[in-house]
Amino acid sequence: MRKRFNSLQAAGIIITELFINKGSDNLNKVKIVTDSTVDLSKEIIRKYQIDVVPLTISIDGEDFIDRVDITPSQFLEKMKLSSELPKSSQPPAGTFMKRFEELGKDGSEILSIHLAGELSGTVHSAASAAKMAGLNVRVFDSGFTSKALSFQVIEAAEMARQGYGASEIIERLQIIKANTRLLIMVDTLENLVKGGRIGRANFLIGSFLHIKPIASFEDGALHPLKKARSHSQVINFLIHKFSEDFLKFKIRGVGIAHAGSLDLSLKLKESIVKETGFAEITIDETTPIISTHTGPGAMALMYYFD
Repeated sequence: MRKRFNSLQAAGIIITELFINKGSDNLNKVKIVTDSTVDLSKEIIRKYQIDVVPLTISIDGEDFIDRVDITPSQFLEKMKLSSELPKSSQPPAGTFMKRFEELGKDGSEILSIHLAGELSGTVHSAASAAKMAGLNVRVFDSGFTSKALSFQVIEAAEMARQGYGASEIIERLQIIKANTRLLIMVDTLENLVKGGRIGRANFLIGSFLHIKPIASFEDGALHPLKKARSHSQVINFLIHKFSEDFLKFKIRGVGIAHAGSLDLSLKLKESIVKETGFAEITIDETTPIISTHTGPGAMALMYYFD
């Protein structure tokens, strides 16, 4: 299957146009569903006809539907003024079931791809709905979130356009999942304190030393990599890690997500382009669901390779 996929991919534009021009039923054979932690622009979501089911965020007694009732920027402003850590809620199984029934009424397969089950119950909620709906629904745990989730969602949508079935797409997603890197920098430790992840003493020491922890996300958990003292150190470390993989593998996609740190994200992108020549890098402001835990100023570099 992999060899066949690579050969098809080499002629991707021709194949895509073939299906579009024919008005083939293959365009509707597999419909892609994901959740609002995917960190994709509205333009990309429309382009690939991706169906996004939003999570809910609660802050200071108010509930907001992620990216519907509140934007990432608006949320960051509210979070800065809040004394408590906001809480997120996955979509209920009934919401997924209703969406699946609507999408599957024409007989289409449905592939629902979601953020890591260790981070949220969203994928489990989707799986429960799939059992109840009685339709041809497959649910896949991406093992990631944000741009790392988007890599799988976009490639799934591309393959669906080319006429692949859900089983073939899932085979490819397993490969992407294994070959994805997610490296994140936390700019402030305040949200980690509010969430009970570090003690107040460590927070005071870390703040005094201006520590900006960098970690990798693997197997559903964060693994500390470095304690940087400045944004320059953060950028240098991330470039070093990316360059190592750039020399060993074929990079397929790169994305940067941030929580109110656009300037730093742009510097990181410029530095990567200068160091490696790889310029196809997207930058998006991350969902409130993620920034709740990372706090303002956080930034993540994500990429995958073959």
